[in-house]
Amino acid sequence: MLEARELSKSFNGVVALDGLNVEVQEGEILCFLGANGAGKTTAINLFLGFLEPTRGEALVKGKSVRSDPVSAREHVAYIPERVALYPDLSGYENLRFFAELAGKRLGESELLECLDTAGLPRDANHKLASTYSKGMQQKVGIACALAKSAEILLLDEPLAGLDPKAANEFCSLLREMRNQGVAGLMATHDLFRAREVASRIGILRDGQLVDVIAAADVTAAQLEALYLEHMHEGREDAA
Repeated sequence: MLEARELSKSFNGVVALDGLNVEVQEGEILCFLGANGAGKTTAINLFLGFLEPTRGEALVKGKSVRSDPVSAREHVAYIPERVALYPDLSGYENLRFFAELAGKRLGESELLECLDTAGLPRDANHKLASTYSKGMQQKVGIACALAKSAEILLLDEPLAGLDPKAANEFCSLLREMRNQGVAGLMATHDLFRAREVASRIGILRDGQLVDVIAAADVTAAQLEALYLEHMHEGREDAA
């Protein structure tokens, strides 16, 4: 579903991502952990086509993002740290607009079903998005992915700023989508939620993928210890 082949990006000679090689299969979520500047967001932006690689290739369902960005984006839904909704439209109106933008003309019942599946409270469907909490906005983002029938989710720090209840609900939705065959690549700082939602966890340091672990093979404490060990090695190398 997603593949990076020697994917690299530099900005004015500074390497942000260095030779990333990774695959994400159907029904799998790969979570990238790493400090700020590790290359997590850069990798996601390369898969979205927001950036052009310095070297290598980003592929979505075998299609090159560089040479065929429109076809590649057909399969993808993007959920950033804060979903950008139109504040003067309701959640339902935002969903209808973004669904139509993606070429999906769904009926009212279908759109409401997407909002319901995403967990937005029913009494909020027709309230202005300006009144929504961040967690509610993220749920509209999930509803947009459902309405688009997205096969792949690209998520950049979607848990940042969510309270524990909202984060738990969001991760439950991601697990349900994963179980239905949706693939995902998520950048996060949250080690514990990453372990809950991911199939595999990749640790990025200074633009390089330094480790990949099956989430089921480590406890939360072991993952934290492994992550800190890699970060410590990075400081030693820099010294």
